[in-house]
Amino acid sequence: MSDRRTDRTTSSRRRGLRIALYALAGLVLLGAGAAGYAYWRLNGNIHSVDIDAQLGAGRPPASIGGAFNILVLGSDSRAGANGSLAGGDTGDSARSDTAMVVHVNKDHAHASVVSIPRDTLVSRPACTAPDGTAVPAARSVMYNSAFEVGGPACAVKTTEQLTGMRMDHYVQIDFAGFASLIDAIGGVDVTTTVPISDQDSGLRLPAGTHHLAGAQALAFVRTRHAIGNGSDLGRIELQKQMVKSIMHQVGAMNLTSNPAHLWSVADKLTRSMTTDSELASVSALVGLANTLKAIGPDQMTMVTLPVVTAPSDPNRVVPQKSDAAQLWAALQGDSPVPQAVVSAQPSNPADRTTGASAATSPAGPAATAAARG
Repeated sequence: MSDRRTDRTTSSRRRGLRIALYALAGLVLLGAGAAGYAYWRLNGNIHSVDIDAQLGAGRPPASIGGAFNILVLGSDSRAGANGSLAGGDTGDSARSDTAMVVHVNKDHAHASVVSIPRDTLVSRPACTAPDGTAVPAARSVMYNSAFEVGGPACAVKTTEQLTGMRMDHYVQIDFAGFASLIDAIGGVDVTTTVPISDQDSGLRLPAGTHHLAGAQALAFVRTRHAIGNGSDLGRIELQKQMVKSIMHQVGAMNLTSNPAHLWSVADKLTRSMTTDSELASVSALVGLANTLKAIGPDQMTMVTLPVVTAPSDPNRVVPQKSDAAQLWAALQGDSPVPQAVVSAQPSNPADRTTGASAATSPAGPAATAAARG
């Protein structure tokens, strides 16, 4: 009996990575006419960027053999409904506040997720901004500046130069979209063994397990100043915890049995998304979800790019050359994340039971982010 329960739990968790994408397929249950309208409406929600047309030749070769890479960005734009969310101030600009390279292996049975600290100093290639303005190449600039000055295509180009891998797809979600999606799935559970009171993000939680609504969930993934050593690396660990919490929450839901709930999730998700042109349709997103259906929290390895303090600035980081090279080489070869990289990961500052605090992580003071929060 226990084996059957374990099998059911594992199956439920594996459904999680599909999040709301796979749930879109359930729209056919609404009937031909309603589904036709729904597909038309949801397709119209999605914003897209033709990355291939903007970047042209000179990119790493497209992935082959079934493996592929997705660049997932969270934008900290304060435009529109994002203006009053999660504290901080970016003025009129928008940056890639969260960046994850997702490598799906050739069998579509496992994913490796690499978070890139936004304060990582990189060489940014020459780009063309969305308005056609030429953006010159620059050395030793923050990774997230690529999105700020050159938009999605420049972020993709910079990531490809950093990793040596083709970003086969691009997905971006904004603050308001993230918060509304969390509300649409009924909130998420997170656990912290330390109290959190962050004036910048607005998050205030006593130690314990909490069920967070959208605005609180957004503050959770934005928090860094009031936990651990205030580092961006610590915040990334909170973001990893949130990703798995979302997967568990969605994995426990049966969206296809509730058309109204399904519509709400799908509508919120597609309204908040910008994708590459190949993914910019409901059918393409459902196809992606089907491809990922075997992957759940237990089939994901989530790590942060190995970094060290930048020699030029104690508040910035640079890739740790040997470990970073091993990591990207492994993913290029469709191999697992090297154990040396996994074992050297920063700990979650919200969980003091996991070992050393983020303040004593391998990056040390490198993680202290002086950039605007």
